[in-house]
Parts: sequence; structure tokens; C-alpha cells
Amino acid sequence: MNGTGRIGLSSYAFFWQLSDQVSEPLSIHDALRKAANLGVDLFQICDYAPLEDMNDDDLAAVRSTADQLGITLELGTKGIRPEHLRTFLHIAEVLGSNLLRTMFNVPGHTPSADEAMAIFTEVLTEFEASGVRIAIETYEQVPTERILDVVRRVNSPYLGICSDPANTVAALEMPRQVIDAVSPYVLNMHIKDFAFSRKKGWVGFTYSGAPLGEGLLDYDYMVKKIQPKERNINQIVEHWLPWQDSEAETIRLENQWTQQSLDFLRSK
Repeated sequence: MNGTGRIGLSSYAFFWQLSDQVSEPLSIHDALRKAANLGVDLFQICDYAPLEDMNDDDLAAVRSTADQLGITLELGTKGIRPEHLRTFLHIAEVLGSNLLRTMFNVPGHTPSADEAMAIFTEVLTEFEASGVRIAIETYEQVPTERILDVVRRVNSPYLGICSDPANTVAALEMPRQVIDAVSPYVLNMHIKDFAFSRKKGWVGFTYSGAPLGEGLLDYDYMVKKIQPKERNINQIVEHWLPWQDSEAETIRLENQWTQQSLDFLRSK
């Protein structure tokens, strides 16, 4: 069946503007309004620490802002302890999110494949009852094959992959190989470009973000393999933008990269 996979923004698209590194940080309501002003109707609140301190009224207010702006919310966290997943299932229910992106490891908990499988087997019936899918992100701390092993063994449409080939390069997993391996199991895509640059004196390299379309991400190959539009898989824009020489320049570039990413994806 043909789908209509959507283009959305992550809170990582406003990483610096949402942080206490700037003099006047955005609230999550401000970020939603910025997204709406950019013509975006999908926003993934991902690894946003204040969310866990919000009560149900606070969360309902975020949902209300999103609803008023015509924005659908998705949710992201880190860690797979059962109690943590249940906490975020509740947050997802209040926010109206049908997807929770997560990662295996957090400080103090680095589950084996067997432990991860047992955890997902335990909690997935609750996620399925609420219509919320879990997407495990590919990243350098956990071999992609271990994540895939868990997904295959659990074998549920409510457990899959959040594809982000930029992350895996740090573990010497090549992006095309990762894309090939995960493509049948992808539920969500994080879209950010990346590049290597020489350090001063040509002593080593920095691996960092790049404006979408200007780095090493083979976007056309990734889309050909994963087929997000046909499979109704949402593409969520993120950035790896280093802090610049000033707050003003950092904010200017963050906004520029966000607009450029949206223009790039909308042109495809």
C-alpha cells in the first residue's frame, strides 16, 4: 500500500536554541511555533530533559499547542528499562504520539541482546494496546547487528528501527551497509548530514555535521532502499551543528540549516 511518509523536525533541529547555552532558551511551545512557521506539521520531541519533569497538565498543554498549530507529535528518549519505557508510554499517550524512538544504553544499564529481548517482550503488549510503536535508533554504542537480532527475535510490528546512518560511522559501520541491513525494519528516519574536516595543522579530523545535501550522506541511496513515502515512514530533520563563535551566529546557522534541510527534502 502506498503511504504518505511525512517530513518533520526534531527538537534537535533547535538543539542550541532549546539549551541553556543561549541567553533566552526556547520553550517547547516556542519550538512548536517555529516549526509551524516553517510549514511543518510533524515534530519529534527527542531527548528533551524537561519533558520528564512535566505533570499531565503540562504535557496536555504541549499537546494543546501542537493541536492548535496542526502539528502531530512524536517522542524520543534513551534507555529501555521497563519502568522508563512505561513512563514514556504514558507521555506518548498524553501527547498523542504513536511512536517512541529510543536507544539501548544509558549510564548504569547496557543490556545484552537477551535482556533487551526479554524487556521488549514484557512491555510490547502495553505499547500495542495504546497503538505506540518503538523504534530503536542505530548508533555507535551498540552494533547494528545486535539491534537487528533483537528486532528479528521479538518479531513484532510494534518494534523496529530508527535509521540514522550518521551515528554508526563512529563504530566503523559504513552508512550504506547499515542502510542495507536495517531497511526492512525501519519505522522512523533521522535525517542529518555529516562530514570530516581536517583539524588545524592537519593533525587528525573532526567528524561533525554538515548542511543537508553538502556532506557525505547518500540521501538518494537511503531513500531508494528504505522507500519512506511508499512505506509511510516519517523523515525527521536533525543537526550536528557545532557551537559557533557567538550565540547569534550559532542561532543564525541553526535556523539556516533547518530551512535548508526542509528545502532539500521538499525538493525530492
